[in-house]
Amino acid sequence: MHDVPSEMTAIEITEPGGPEVLRATRRPVPDPARGEVLIQVEAAGVNRPDVMQRRGQYPPPPGASDIPGLEIAGTIVRVGPSVTRWRVGDRVCALVAGGGYAEYCIAPAPQCLPIPANLDAVSAAAIPETFFTVWTNVFQRGALKPGERLLVHGGTSGIGTTAIQLAHALESIVYATAGTDAKCAACRRLGAAAAINYREADFVQAVRRETNNSGVDVVLDIMGGDYFPRNLECLAVNGRLVQIGLLGGARSAVDLRRVMQSRLTITGSTLRTRTVEEKGALAGEVETQVWPLLSAGRVAPVIDRTFALTAASAAHQRMEDSEHIGKLVLTTGGR
Repeated sequence: MHDVPSEMTAIEITEPGGPEVLRATRRPVPDPARGEVLIQVEAAGVNRPDVMQRRGQYPPPPGASDIPGLEIAGTIVRVGPSVTRWRVGDRVCALVAGGGYAEYCIAPAPQCLPIPANLDAVSAAAIPETFFTVWTNVFQRGALKPGERLLVHGGTSGIGTTAIQLAHALESIVYATAGTDAKCAACRRLGAAAAINYREADFVQAVRRETNNSGVDVVLDIMGGDYFPRNLECLAVNGRLVQIGLLGGARSAVDLRRVMQSRLTITGSTLRTRTVEEKGALAGEVETQVWPLLSAGRVAPVIDRTFALTAASAAHQRMEDSEHIGKLVLTTGGR
């Protein structure tokens, strides 16, 4: 039996601003509705969208919790009506639309997956947001195939470390950009054939050199802005640019002749605002395609550092300092 208290510790955003606006508070423990489960959170991943939400730039979708946090791992302690797969006591990780920075969190049942037997809760909490994002963007929208070439910007971010490992494990050739030689070395250890220090080299020229001037088949970009036309220059004929972030800005000028002459595809997506049905379908594909790789140890979430839940502001500061390699994870002090 799991005794569920009436209140929990949660981290709220007191006002838009810097990491210091994240404060611990007490909130009622929510009740799962139809098709939902209540999870006692042991660990919660920290992601760039959390930082954007804290700044007031990425509000939660209608109906979602105002508490930040998009991925969690822990134990199911209550099950709502119409839930058939899960039982109280099941250990799961889950993709959520908010509410992760708390001791308890509601998750739609289709967005939960079993924690792989070889992983602890910290590692499991670092999976859903990045692995779901990479799978839907690189392999669904980008249609990366074995033997094709992928360029990953921000290779040591949570998204980057995941994309490098998954593409390498599925027999594609990976190139990555990063901001220091140490980060470039980390990208190579994860499976990148080459890593480019973007502060010291032009990544377009480096990619052209590495590919004998033929370019890559897919670019996964978190920057936007002035990276957009440069990414197009990196692409091979029939190449695909997948835009998943706008750290460099949402606007760019581009010569469309490049798109036409090389028959390029430009796409992109966000994950948070998709329906439960869409996320559930994605979870099913990730479980089928990626969970065997995780269970076999062929890929694994890279954990940079863990922080206590009440030190969420310190975790956000580390993310903003861009010193991390891999994921930052909050822990509630459970198992």
